[in-house]
Amino acid sequence: MQETQITIQETTNNTILKFNSNTILINGGSYEYANIDEAKNSPLAQQLFYLPFVKKVFITANFIAVQRFDIVEWEDVQEEVREQLENYISSGAVIVNEESSTTKKEAVEVYAEVTPNPSVMKFGTNKKLTEVDVEYKNIEEASKSSPLAQAIFNFPFVKEVFISDNYISVSKFDMIEWNEVFAEVRTFIREYLFEGKTIIKELPTAKKLDTKSTVKPEVNLEGIPAKISDILDEYIKPAVAGDGGNIAFNSYDEQNKVVSVILQGACSGCPSSTATLKNGIETLLKEMLPNKINEVVALNG
Repeated sequence: MQETQITIQETTNNTILKFNSNTILINGGSYEYANIDEAKNSPLAQQLFYLPFVKKVFITANFIAVQRFDIVEWEDVQEEVREQLENYISSGAVIVNEESSTTKKEAVEVYAEVTPNPSVMKFGTNKKLTEVDVEYKNIEEASKSSPLAQAIFNFPFVKEVFISDNYISVSKFDMIEWNEVFAEVRTFIREYLFEGKTIIKELPTAKKLDTKSTVKPEVNLEGIPAKISDILDEYIKPAVAGDGGNIAFNSYDEQNKVVSVILQGACSGCPSSTATLKNGIETLLKEMLPNKINEVVALNG
Protein backbone atom coordinates (compact mmCIF):
# COMPACT_ATOMS: atom_id res chain seq x y z
CA MET A 1 0.00 0.00 0.00
CA GLN A 2 1.29 3.45 -0.90
CA GLU A 3 2.51 5.69 1.90
CA THR A 4 0.33 8.78 2.02
CA GLN A 5 1.99 12.07 1.16
CA ILE A 6 0.19 15.42 1.19
CA THR A 7 1.42 18.36 -0.86
CA ILE A 8 0.16 21.92 -0.70
CA GLN A 9 -1.14 23.79 -3.75
CA GLU A 10 -2.27 27.40 -3.87
CA THR A 11 -5.48 28.37 -5.68
CA THR A 12 -6.72 31.54 -7.32
CA ASN A 13 -8.62 32.28 -4.09
CA ASN A 14 -6.06 33.19 -1.43
CA THR A 15 -8.36 31.94 1.36
CA ILE A 16 -8.42 28.40 -0.11
CA LEU A 17 -5.59 25.87 -0.20
CA LYS A 18 -5.61 22.47 -1.86
CA PHE A 19 -3.98 19.59 -0.02
CA ASN A 20 -3.20 17.02 -2.71
CA SER A 21 -2.88 13.34 -1.83
CA ASN A 22 -0.89 10.72 -3.70
CA THR A 23 -3.45 8.11 -2.63
CA ILE A 24 -7.17 7.81 -3.32
CA LEU A 25 -9.24 9.34 -0.53
CA ILE A 26 -12.81 8.43 -1.47
CA ASN A 27 -14.48 6.21 -4.03
CA GLY A 28 -15.96 8.88 -6.27
CA GLY A 29 -17.76 12.19 -6.41
CA SER A 30 -17.07 15.00 -3.94
CA TYR A 31 -18.32 16.34 -0.63
CA GLU A 32 -18.55 19.94 0.59
CA TYR A 33 -19.10 21.00 4.20
CA ALA A 34 -19.78 24.50 5.52
CA ASN A 35 -19.76 23.58 9.21
CA ILE A 36 -19.27 20.72 11.66
CA ASP A 37 -22.96 19.77 11.66
CA GLU A 38 -22.96 19.22 7.90
CA ALA A 39 -19.88 17.02 8.29
CA LYS A 40 -21.59 14.25 10.27
CA ASN A 41 -20.64 11.67 7.65
CA SER A 42 -16.98 12.78 7.53
CA PRO A 43 -14.85 12.28 10.65
CA LEU A 44 -11.94 13.95 8.86
CA ALA A 45 -13.93 17.10 8.03
CA GLN A 46 -15.24 17.21 11.60
CA GLN A 47 -11.68 17.12 12.91
CA LEU A 48 -10.70 19.98 10.60
CA PHE A 49 -13.60 22.11 11.84
CA TYR A 50 -12.13 21.95 15.37
CA LEU A 51 -9.45 24.27 14.00
CA PRO A 52 -10.91 27.74 14.70
CA PHE A 53 -9.83 29.20 11.35
CA VAL A 54 -11.48 26.55 9.12
CA LYS A 55 -14.49 27.94 7.22
CA LYS A 56 -15.26 25.25 4.61
CA VAL A 57 -13.97 21.79 3.69
CA PHE A 58 -14.20 20.19 0.23
CA ILE A 59 -13.19 16.51 -0.19
CA THR A 60 -12.61 14.76 -3.51
CA ALA A 61 -10.90 11.56 -4.62
CA ASN A 62 -7.37 12.98 -4.55
CA PHE A 63 -7.39 16.31 -2.71
CA ILE A 64 -8.91 18.19 0.20
CA ALA A 65 -9.56 21.91 -0.22
CA VAL A 66 -9.83 24.02 2.93
CA GLN A 67 -11.10 27.59 3.11
CA ARG A 68 -9.97 29.73 6.05
CA PHE A 69 -11.47 32.65 7.90
CA ASP A 70 -9.48 35.89 7.82
CA ILE A 71 -8.28 35.51 11.42
CA VAL A 72 -5.08 33.83 10.17
CA GLU A 73 -2.86 33.69 7.09
CA TRP A 74 -2.22 30.35 5.43
CA GLU A 75 1.55 30.68 5.75
CA ASP A 76 1.13 30.56 9.54
CA VAL A 77 -0.97 27.37 9.69
CA GLN A 78 -0.69 25.44 6.40
CA GLU A 79 2.06 23.10 7.60
CA GLU A 80 0.04 22.23 10.70
CA VAL A 81 -2.96 21.34 8.52
CA ARG A 82 -0.81 19.34 6.10
CA GLU A 83 0.69 17.26 8.91
CA GLN A 84 -2.70 16.70 10.50
CA LEU A 85 -4.15 15.46 7.20
CA GLU A 86 -1.18 13.24 6.44
CA ASN A 87 -1.27 11.64 9.89
CA TYR A 88 -5.03 11.13 9.79
CA ILE A 89 -5.08 9.54 6.33
CA SER A 90 -2.02 7.38 7.07
CA SER A 91 -3.79 6.00 10.17
CA GLY A 92 -6.43 4.43 7.93
CA ALA A 93 -9.28 6.22 9.71
CA VAL A 94 -12.55 6.89 7.87
CA ILE A 95 -12.43 9.99 5.66
CA VAL A 96 -16.05 9.99 4.50
CA ASN A 97 -18.64 7.41 5.45
CA GLU A 98 -19.77 6.98 1.87
CA GLU A 99 -22.33 4.28 2.69
CA SER A 100 -24.36 6.67 4.83
CA SER A 101 -23.94 9.34 2.16
CA THR A 102 -25.51 7.14 -0.49
CA THR A 103 -28.24 5.39 1.46
CA LYS A 104 -30.68 6.91 -0.98
CA LYS A 105 -29.19 5.85 -4.28
CA GLU A 106 -29.13 8.44 -7.00
CA ALA A 107 -30.34 7.63 -10.48
CA VAL A 108 -27.39 6.80 -12.71
CA GLU A 109 -27.54 7.47 -16.41
CA VAL A 110 -25.04 5.97 -18.85
CA TYR A 111 -25.08 6.67 -22.56
CA ALA A 112 -22.90 5.28 -25.35
CA GLU A 113 -21.31 7.50 -28.00
CA VAL A 114 -19.29 6.60 -31.05
CA THR A 115 -15.92 8.33 -31.36
CA PRO A 116 -13.66 9.24 -34.30
CA ASN A 117 -11.70 6.10 -33.37
CA PRO A 118 -13.75 3.10 -34.62
CA SER A 119 -12.15 0.85 -32.00
CA VAL A 120 -13.26 3.03 -29.08
CA MET A 121 -16.71 3.63 -27.60
CA LYS A 122 -17.33 6.41 -25.07
CA PHE A 123 -19.66 5.69 -22.14
CA GLY A 124 -20.72 8.98 -20.57
CA THR A 125 -22.49 9.27 -17.22
CA ASN A 126 -24.13 11.83 -14.94
CA LYS A 127 -21.88 10.67 -12.08
CA LYS A 128 -18.47 12.12 -11.26
CA LEU A 129 -16.01 9.26 -11.67
CA THR A 130 -12.54 10.62 -10.95
CA GLU A 131 -10.52 13.78 -10.38
CA VAL A 132 -7.48 12.28 -12.13
CA ASP A 133 -7.47 10.72 -15.61
CA VAL A 134 -6.36 7.08 -15.48
CA GLU A 135 -5.62 4.68 -18.31
CA TYR A 136 -5.16 0.91 -18.20
CA LYS A 137 -3.59 -1.15 -20.97
CA ASN A 138 -4.49 -4.54 -19.47
CA ILE A 139 -6.29 -6.24 -16.59
CA GLU A 140 -3.08 -6.58 -14.57
CA GLU A 141 -2.67 -2.80 -14.43
CA ALA A 142 -6.35 -2.35 -13.56
CA SER A 143 -6.33 -4.98 -10.80
CA LYS A 144 -3.86 -2.89 -8.80
CA SER A 145 -5.93 0.27 -8.64
CA SER A 146 -9.38 0.22 -10.29
CA PRO A 147 -12.02 -2.44 -9.54
CA LEU A 148 -14.27 -0.86 -12.19
CA ALA A 149 -11.65 -1.07 -14.95
CA GLN A 150 -10.77 -4.59 -13.84
CA ALA A 151 -14.42 -5.61 -14.14
CA ILE A 152 -14.69 -4.10 -17.63
CA PHE A 153 -11.65 -6.11 -18.73
CA ASN A 154 -13.64 -9.27 -17.96
CA PHE A 155 -15.36 -8.69 -21.29
CA PRO A 156 -13.09 -10.72 -23.62
CA PHE A 157 -13.14 -8.11 -26.37
CA VAL A 158 -11.87 -5.23 -24.20
CA LYS A 159 -8.35 -4.04 -25.05
CA GLU A 160 -7.89 -0.83 -22.99
CA VAL A 161 -9.87 1.28 -20.52
CA PHE A 162 -9.60 5.04 -19.94
CA ILE A 163 -11.50 6.70 -17.06
CA SER A 164 -11.91 10.47 -17.00
CA ASP A 165 -14.08 13.09 -15.30
CA ASN A 166 -17.53 11.70 -16.14
CA TYR A 167 -16.93 9.14 -18.86
CA ILE A 168 -15.18 5.85 -19.65
CA SER A 169 -13.61 5.14 -23.02
CA VAL A 170 -13.32 1.46 -23.85
CA SER A 171 -11.05 0.21 -26.63
CA LYS A 172 -11.88 -3.15 -28.20
CA PHE A 173 -10.05 -5.77 -30.20
CA ASP A 174 -11.10 -6.25 -33.84
CA MET A 175 -12.74 -9.61 -33.07
CA ILE A 176 -16.14 -7.96 -32.66
CA GLU A 177 -18.12 -4.88 -33.72
CA TRP A 178 -19.38 -2.31 -31.22
CA ASN A 179 -22.98 -2.56 -32.44
CA GLU A 180 -23.00 -6.15 -31.16
CA VAL A 181 -21.83 -5.41 -27.62
CA PHE A 182 -22.14 -1.72 -26.65
CA ALA A 183 -25.57 -2.17 -25.00
CA GLU A 184 -24.23 -4.93 -22.76
CA VAL A 185 -21.26 -2.81 -21.68
CA ARG A 186 -23.47 0.23 -21.07
CA THR A 187 -25.85 -1.79 -18.87
CA PHE A 188 -22.96 -3.27 -16.92
CA ILE A 189 -21.40 0.15 -16.21
CA ARG A 190 -24.75 1.64 -15.19
CA GLU A 191 -25.47 -1.18 -12.73
CA TYR A 192 -21.94 -1.03 -11.33
CA LEU A 193 -22.20 2.71 -10.65
CA PHE A 194 -25.75 2.43 -9.28
CA GLU A 195 -24.56 -0.09 -6.70
CA GLY A 196 -21.97 2.42 -5.50
CA LYS A 197 -19.07 0.04 -6.00
CA THR A 198 -15.48 1.29 -5.88
CA ILE A 199 -14.32 3.03 -9.04
CA ILE A 200 -10.66 3.69 -8.19
CA LYS A 201 -9.10 2.51 -4.94
CA GLU A 202 -5.56 3.73 -5.56
CA LEU A 203 -3.84 5.90 -8.16
CA PRO A 204 -1.80 3.86 -10.64
CA THR A 205 1.93 3.92 -10.04
CA ALA A 206 3.56 6.09 -12.70
CA LYS A 207 6.09 4.20 -14.78
CA LYS A 208 9.19 5.47 -16.46
CA LEU A 209 8.18 7.02 -19.71
CA ASP A 210 7.55 4.06 -21.98
CA THR A 211 4.50 5.85 -23.46
CA LYS A 212 2.28 3.43 -21.58
CA SER A 213 2.27 5.36 -18.34
CA THR A 214 -1.16 5.14 -16.76
CA VAL A 215 -0.95 8.52 -15.07
CA LYS A 216 1.41 11.44 -15.36
CA PRO A 217 2.81 12.36 -11.93
CA GLU A 218 1.77 15.80 -10.70
CA VAL A 219 4.56 18.36 -10.79
CA ASN A 220 4.50 22.10 -10.30
CA LEU A 221 5.11 23.44 -13.80
CA GLU A 222 6.58 26.85 -14.41
CA GLY A 223 7.28 29.09 -17.41
CA ILE A 224 6.49 27.79 -20.90
CA PRO A 225 5.59 24.23 -19.75
CA ALA A 226 2.98 25.70 -17.37
CA LYS A 227 1.53 27.84 -20.17
CA ILE A 228 1.39 24.86 -22.54
CA SER A 229 -0.34 22.72 -19.92
CA ASP A 230 -2.88 25.48 -19.21
CA ILE A 231 -3.65 25.90 -22.92
CA LEU A 232 -4.18 22.15 -23.33
CA ASP A 233 -6.45 22.04 -20.28
CA GLU A 234 -8.53 25.05 -21.32
CA TYR A 235 -8.79 24.69 -25.09
CA ILE A 236 -7.91 21.15 -26.08
CA LYS A 237 -9.05 18.81 -23.33
CA PRO A 238 -12.75 19.82 -23.41
CA ALA A 239 -12.84 19.32 -27.18
CA VAL A 240 -11.23 15.89 -27.25
CA ALA A 241 -13.12 14.78 -24.13
CA GLY A 242 -16.29 15.16 -26.17
CA ASP A 243 -14.93 12.40 -28.39
CA GLY A 244 -13.89 10.21 -25.46
CA GLY A 245 -10.20 11.05 -25.54
CA ASN A 246 -7.50 13.06 -23.84
CA ILE A 247 -4.21 14.66 -24.82
CA ALA A 248 -1.94 15.05 -21.80
CA PHE A 249 1.12 17.30 -21.63
CA ASN A 250 4.32 15.36 -20.99
CA SER A 251 7.33 17.58 -21.57
CA TYR A 252 8.78 20.60 -23.38
CA ASP A 253 12.19 20.61 -25.05
CA GLU A 254 13.18 24.26 -24.70
CA GLN A 255 16.22 23.98 -26.95
CA ASN A 256 14.34 22.46 -29.90
CA LYS A 257 10.97 23.99 -28.97
CA VAL A 258 9.24 20.59 -29.18
CA VAL A 259 6.17 19.71 -27.11
CA SER A 260 5.64 16.04 -26.24
CA VAL A 261 2.14 14.78 -25.38
CA ILE A 262 0.51 11.46 -24.57
CA LEU A 263 -2.64 10.32 -26.37
CA GLN A 264 -5.24 8.64 -24.17
CA GLY A 265 -8.66 7.09 -24.55
CA ALA A 266 -10.16 7.47 -28.01
CA CYS A 267 -7.21 9.61 -29.12
CA SER A 268 -4.81 6.68 -28.74
CA GLY A 269 -4.57 4.89 -32.06
CA CYS A 270 -7.16 7.15 -33.67
CA PRO A 271 -6.68 7.61 -37.44
CA SER A 272 -7.39 11.34 -37.13
CA SER A 273 -5.06 11.98 -34.16
CA THR A 274 -2.17 13.10 -36.37
CA ALA A 275 -4.36 15.72 -38.03
CA THR A 276 -5.58 16.86 -34.62
CA LEU A 277 -2.00 17.23 -33.39
CA LYS A 278 -0.71 19.13 -36.41
CA ASN A 279 -3.71 21.14 -37.57
CA GLY A 280 -5.23 21.68 -34.15
CA ILE A 281 -2.87 21.63 -31.18
CA GLU A 282 0.35 22.60 -32.93
CA THR A 283 -1.30 25.50 -34.75
CA LEU A 284 -2.98 26.75 -31.57
CA LEU A 285 0.19 26.60 -29.50
CA LYS A 286 2.19 28.42 -32.18
CA GLU A 287 -0.42 31.18 -32.26
CA MET A 288 -0.68 31.54 -28.49
CA LEU A 289 3.04 31.14 -27.77
CA PRO A 290 4.81 32.89 -30.68
CA ASN A 291 8.37 31.73 -31.40
CA LYS A 292 8.21 29.14 -28.61
CA ILE A 293 6.83 26.11 -30.47
CA ASN A 294 8.30 24.33 -33.49
CA GLU A 295 6.50 21.01 -33.26
CA VAL A 296 4.09 18.90 -31.22
CA VAL A 297 4.76 15.16 -31.13
CA ALA A 298 2.85 12.28 -29.57
CA LEU A 299 5.01 9.84 -27.64
CA ASN A 300 2.54 7.04 -28.31
CA GLY A 301 1.20 8.22 -31.66
